[in-house]
Amino acid sequence: MDMHVTRSAHGPVPSAPPAVLALDQGTTNAKALLVDCATGAVLAAGSRPVGIAFPRPSWVEQDAAQLRDATLAAAAECLAARPDVPVAGISISSQRESVVCWDRRTGAPLGPVLGWQDARSAGWCARLGQDRPDAAALVRERTGLSLDPMYSAPKMRAALDAAVAAGAAPGDVALGTVDAWLVASLTGEHLTELGNASRTLLLDLDTCAWDPELLDLFGVPAGALPAPRGSDAGFGRTRAGGPLPAGVPVVAVLADSHAAMLQQGCTVPGTGKATFGTGSSVMSPTATHKGAPAGITTTLAWHVGGVPTYAREGNIVASGSALDWMAATLGAGEGTAGGAFLSELAATVPDAGGVAFVPAFSGLGAPYWDRAATGVLTGVTAGTTRAHLARAAIEAVAHQVADVVDAVEADGQARIEVLRADGGATRSALLMQTQADLAGRPVQVGDAPEASALGAATLARRTLGHPADPAGVQQTYQPGPVDPGPARRSWARAVARSRGHATD
Repeated sequence: MDMHVTRSAHGPVPSAPPAVLALDQGTTNAKALLVDCATGAVLAAGSRPVGIAFPRPSWVEQDAAQLRDATLAAAAECLAARPDVPVAGISISSQRESVVCWDRRTGAPLGPVLGWQDARSAGWCARLGQDRPDAAALVRERTGLSLDPMYSAPKMRAALDAAVAAGAAPGDVALGTVDAWLVASLTGEHLTELGNASRTLLLDLDTCAWDPELLDLFGVPAGALPAPRGSDAGFGRTRAGGPLPAGVPVVAVLADSHAAMLQQGCTVPGTGKATFGTGSSVMSPTATHKGAPAGITTTLAWHVGGVPTYAREGNIVASGSALDWMAATLGAGEGTAGGAFLSELAATVPDAGGVAFVPAFSGLGAPYWDRAATGVLTGVTAGTTRAHLARAAIEAVAHQVADVVDAVEADGQARIEVLRADGGATRSALLMQTQADLAGRPVQVGDAPEASALGAATLARRTLGHPADPAGVQQTYQPGPVDPGPARRSWARAVARSRGHATD
């Protein structure tokens, strides 16, 4: 292998070929990977947990300083493991829609992060829809999204109001999603990546710019927002005095779910992926951002080389969090992985025994977008066991993904032939087989467990001039011979109860 040589006071010091430092800031963890530019091999890894708080019903908060510090600590751990590796560039993948508010002069946070699951603005969104009957249609036409509190703009309004009420001068307030916060922390630049920006309800998909009418609709001043730019357009260089080497370019930025889709090789219509994280994102590339079926949104997946790539998407609010909740309820110890605990327990019974679980902890996302929906357990009898409840939780995740796949294909303009899966819950063979059975198509689990971090690293490697292939397939789950129709109809009845609708 060719060696690069650097100089020190003691003479030449051999070092490895250059690498990309891939930072991945998720809902529950911050991770870092050191990825060889030429081969894509992971040379080192670091991670740190991050906290999440639920101070009131439907409120979900995180600490902005902790997100930043955990990301930097994971990066420092990574670099310390391979001090011989020069860093050619940095890539970032991050959770979407969550909102950070900080003082542009000092860089200090001006309040908690309002998480993507946060629904405190549900009432505000409902009133906006009543006061402006055209609001929902305007938002969908311009942004491809639904008028829903999951997206950033209503949270930005709430964060700005809280910061000003606490004494911040409006002109000093900076707003952004987590990618913008990390870029600002690393480089001092107030920039955001277009795919992340497309999740705010403020970006016009036609122009790829902030829309003045939408800014006015949500009361978000343009001056508080970062400048949007392409996924590979460059986001400044690291500043001196921090834990990372100074002067390293931030080469590429992607939203985490978008990065996973890139790494899974889902780049053309007919392909699709599901990320099994705290929530789930089902995405499939599309040729246009117009005309998505009801309940399905259109997003800007990435903007590379000046060319946008769009995708149809359905967002599920509770998947991994539903598994963790059920696992804790059934007695899993603190720190136990919910999916693993439930899979072991659920494998002791052949089915859920007629039990259905709808984890509408803060309402339902795609394809229902019903924030008034409540969590329900149906079909419980005296014969119901802990194993049946565990099985119902696993089936709930798979049913929700199958609902979105059905909705993506509802107009006949899109077809997901094979569903490619990533995320921590893909370790559960029972969940993946259940997913294949209920969705009625093969499910392929990628061989890259850190698909989000590697997807952003792949884009950075390509931007730096190195060829980079998508992930391979670790395992394929084929749908079984049993007709999923009865199970799907039982699930639909449970969802109807969750939404307060009459059922048969």
